[in-house]
Order: sequence, then C-alpha cells, then structure tokens
Amino acid sequence: MAKRARSRSTNTGNGNSRLKVRDKRTLGQLRNLADGVVTAANRSRDPYVDIPTRSLSNVKYSPRKRIIEMGKNTNRRQLFNLSQAKSYMQTMLVGSGCKRLIEQGKTLSIRGLYYMLKHQIEGTKENTFEEQGECDTVIEDTEVLLDSLREELHLYADKRGDMVGNITLIDSGDEIDCSRMGSGGYAIPSIVEPEVIQFDRKKTTAKFVLHVEKGTVWQRFNEDKFWKKHNCILTHGAGQPPRGVRRLLNRLHSELKLPIYCVLDNDPWGYYIYSVIKQGSINLAFESKRMAIPEAKYLGLRSVDYSRCDLSSSVTIGLTDNDRKRAKQIASYAWFEKKKPWQREIQMMLDNGFKLEVEALISKDISYVTETYVPERLRKRDWLD
Repeated sequence: MAKRARSRSTNTGNGNSRLKVRDKRTLGQLRNLADGVVTAANRSRDPYVDIPTRSLSNVKYSPRKRIIEMGKNTNRRQLFNLSQAKSYMQTMLVGSGCKRLIEQGKTLSIRGLYYMLKHQIEGTKENTFEEQGECDTVIEDTEVLLDSLREELHLYADKRGDMVGNITLIDSGDEIDCSRMGSGGYAIPSIVEPEVIQFDRKKTTAKFVLHVEKGTVWQRFNEDKFWKKHNCILTHGAGQPPRGVRRLLNRLHSELKLPIYCVLDNDPWGYYIYSVIKQGSINLAFESKRMAIPEAKYLGLRSVDYSRCDLSSSVTIGLTDNDRKRAKQIASYAWFEKKKPWQREIQMMLDNGFKLEVEALISKDISYVTETYVPERLRKRDWLD
C-alpha cells in the first residue's frame, strides 16, 4: 500500500540554486568536460579525453576490500584523430544531453536519450548514432569518465525486479509498505539513490534479505509468505540483477545492516550472478564500492544437493561445452581461486556433468524450497562465502 509522505529530498528545478548536492557535483563535472574542449581550442591543441579501460585486463581484486576495482589504464579519445572523431563527438553529445536533464530536473530512459541525441550530421549522410548499442557504450564511457553512476546522469533503464517483505520506504514522497503489496510486490525502480528512496527504519523489522534469481521462484516464496514467516525481505532481479536491484541490495546491507542471502541456480550463470552481487562486475568496477556486497552468502543450489535432496535424474540438465568453459573461467577468478569450498563446488558440478535449477526442488514438493530447503540451510548456516 502506498500513501503520500513528506519528501525528504529537495525538488530540482531549472535554477541551479534548487539542484541537489549530488546534481551540482555531476553538473560541475560535465561543465569541466566542456571547458576542456574550450581550453584546448584556445591553445590550438587537439581536444581529447582519457577514458578508463573497461575490460578484465584493467580490473583487479582487492583482498582487503573484497571487491573488484578498476585499474589505471585508459584509452585516449581525440577530436582530430579521424578514427576517433566520431566517438569523441558522441561522448560530448551524451554529456550535453545529461547536462540538459540535470538542469531541467528530469530523468530519461537510455532509449529516450538515444532518440534525443540521434540526428543526421549536417553536410553528411551520417547519423550521430546508428543504433542503441552504440549509444549505450558511450553512456557507460561517460559514467566512468566522470566517475558517476548512470542514475546520477539522470538516466534509467527498464525496471526489472520486485521486492516484498517487512520494510517500509519512501519513494519520491510516497510511503510504500512492502508487506502490503500483494502478489506482485513492489517493482524495484532503476534509480534507487537516497534522494529518491529512503528507508523508514522505525517501520522496518526485517532481519535479513533473501535474494532469489528468478521471478518464478520469487513468486513461490511470496505466495508461501516466506518473508512473513521468517521476518525478511524477499527480492529478485529476473536473472542477472539490473543495477537498480544491486544498488538497492547494497543499501539494504550497508544502511540497515541486513545480511544478504542468495538463492541461485547450480550452474555457471548462477555462480556468476553471485560473483557480481558479491564482488562487483568488470564493466562497473569503478562503482563496486556502491554496488558490491562482500558479505553476501550463496545459499543454494549446490552440486551436492542432487544426492543430499535425493533428486531424480530427470531434473538434471547436461552441461554444454560452453558451460564447462565458463565454469573454469569463474574458478580462475582471483576472488574464487583461493577459496577451497568454491573450487570443490565448481569441480563437483563438472564431475557430475550436469547443472540444476532451483525449480528442480519442485519435484520433491511444490513448497519444498520454501518450507524445507532454505529454512534448513539458514538454520545450519550452510552456505558458501
């Protein structure tokens, strides 16, 4: 149920005096980017930007922080380099578009920004952007260049993920009681920063967060009122969780001190999802501090569960060559390679020759996962770290 609450954030308008503190910071960075072009032109120099490299070769794992961090390698993008001129122009276009959004106090989807910036370059038959993917890459480059989240640039993606449970929050001034959201739950938005969403600590009683991989499994937990029986918050990210879900999980953990438990498939993809939630992702290594949750625990499904839960061979899914290759890649990640429990887990899956989805537990009983499997794993503290 939602009701109007007094907003704790300052409204954004056209006047800079009404901008939020974070918006002022981002706007200042965008202006510095533009000033760099003017300064270079006044000095008769080639304008350029050095964009941090977003690849595995430029990320490192910090054992002390237990997160992925971005290295110092950069790619230079120059205006007067024929092969780089267009991408340089695109970077400035994205920066200009985001500046307009911040100044006007509006947000836009990444698809919307693509259409706002797409036009034919005067005197040519070439467009500024030919397709969405081209624009998306430049948006990500702009994020890392400015050390800002996409959401700080007033951009958002499609909503994907839901939440239900014993938590009350304020979303853009509306009070949302997530224990009264019915079968659909609260749709987790793309932008979940403190200026938009605040937690009501007095009305939040949950003791932990259970994050499940897929909406179908989440629906079983919600229908069985798992969150009510075990006093928790239940979330999902429709597979690989989008940034809004990951950022919200990070805030629930860091601000409300709630443990995060992940119920994922026993396959390379489930392992990877856990890796992203726990240590961060390569593309967003520069934002691991606001996304990753090093204390997150992997609660299931495990390779040993085939025998431990007495599952039928009919629910197994044979590993493909790509599955095997991906599993070995994950095992070699710096954040997994020295963890013997994870090495045994991955090797057992490879030795089994098959993978298991959480839904396989339905073969035991419709509610086996909610009434037996997860409660037992929690009670025994039987998880992978």
